[in-house]
Amino acid sequence: MAIAWLFPGQGSQKLGMADAVIDLPDAADRFALASELTGRDLLAICRGNARNGDQPADLNDTRNTQLALFVVESLLADNLIQQGREAALVAGHSLGELVALYAAGVFDLETGLKLMRTRSELMAAAGGGAMTAVIGFDRSQLETLVEGTDGISIANDNSDAQVVLSGTPAAVQTVSEALTCKRAIPLAVSGAFHSPFMADAADQFSQVLDQVCFRDAKVPVLSNSDPRASRDGDVLKQRLKHQMTSGVRWRETMSNLTVDGIDTLVEIGPGNVLSGLAKRAMKGVAISQIASTGDLGL
Repeated sequence: MAIAWLFPGQGSQKLGMADAVIDLPDAADRFALASELTGRDLLAICRGNARNGDQPADLNDTRNTQLALFVVESLLADNLIQQGREAALVAGHSLGELVALYAAGVFDLETGLKLMRTRSELMAAAGGGAMTAVIGFDRSQLETLVEGTDGISIANDNSDAQVVLSGTPAAVQTVSEALTCKRAIPLAVSGAFHSPFMADAADQFSQVLDQVCFRDAKVPVLSNSDPRASRDGDVLKQRLKHQMTSGVRWRETMSNLTVDGIDTLVEIGPGNVLSGLAKRAMKGVAISQIASTGDLGL
């Protein structure tokens, strides 16, 4: 059996997700550490009862979402490791890539939380764009429209039947309306994430990453910007530097997992978004989700 651990990104968060893991060892301390870093009560935010004055109290605010998902997913991953469970490969979707790097031992917990705080703040500040998910389309038509329209790119190439467009509101609307597809769903985001419009944020994040030591991974990691398995810490850092602007190549990630002989996927975190994509793209693979203390067999 060859197992891959997958860590979901923004969009998988939901109120109450912290309560599903709060009984795990170190959970309260980990939420407290994240709250201290941000100046916001992250546990209360996850429960939907935060009172933070001028501070963002909505779980769906990317400044809260990213830290909250990192805390929840890292707690689950740590417990799996403590139980002696292992993965042959790890990968994460968008912010999930940082959890995958943490789970692979590339950096420690405090470093991961600080990187996630910085990433979320930079992305929140890079406003002015739009994103739309499109489902059930002709890829050649989509690529022609994107190539012929200024100010738009494919941010998340999730599967043969699902992508997310990112760019200026006008360009995203133009392509969405011209594309023949089953559905086009505008996303409630503050910016054109995973596109060239994130260049300034990516440059600032890159400077922060330059100050951080990335150890070689204990488990090979498939990155969003280059979904080929690697353990090399320097390579993984360079790939992460490009993630904000180059998009999430998840369709290729699933293909490479198959090529690498993965026959079992474990989605670690709330929801089943990545599991749903895999069910349609990776025939015959066994899939399970771990989102709570109960899922860990505790």
